[in-house]
Amino acid sequence: MERCRLVFCGSGGQGIITAAIILAEAAAIHDGLEAVQSQSYGAAARGGVTRSDVIISDSEINFPKVVQPNILVCLTQESFNRFYSILRPGGLMLTDSDLVAPGMRVEARHCQLPMNRAVQQELGNSVALNLCMLGALVRLRPVVRKESLVTVMRERFSERYLPMNEKALELGWSLAEESAPDFNDLHGNTPSLSAPLN
Repeated sequence: MERCRLVFCGSGGQGIITAAIILAEAAAIHDGLEAVQSQSYGAAARGGVTRSDVIISDSEINFPKVVQPNILVCLTQESFNRFYSILRPGGLMLTDSDLVAPGMRVEARHCQLPMNRAVQQELGNSVALNLCMLGALVRLRPVVRKESLVTVMRERFSERYLPMNEKALELGWSLAEESAPDFNDLHGNTPSLSAPLN
């Protein structure tokens, strides 16, 4: 597979780090790939900008940090403003349409989905926004199998919270499938998004 460099960013408390760890474990433990994950926090652990890097590859990874990602996920305006410029041209940007209003042109395939609104309406709160985001991401760009994410979630989450988290993952998958059906097929081929770049 092509080496995939991802940066997840948002606010402390949104589960950015947890989502990145789940993705890396799905790749390394259940999909037989090489994966590394690292993270950094803003001035405040909760509320400050949080970033996590993930690299997934079928060959050895020698450096764990991402300099120029080909996938960038931004879940807050502040994180978008800080990191939008590091995205590799032609890459994929995933943002929440209610939480991020891109003010800069991004030379990438940009998919905006109402993930936060969807989890609030369907689940009653935003606790599982990170799992909704993972579901959407893997539908848009299948860097790991959805089944591998579910397996990791079942290993990490208690039975009390598992149904909500699994529902959030499926919700994100459905949002991506309905909102951008031609963005990516299930074999990883990524045509250009018909909507204009933002």
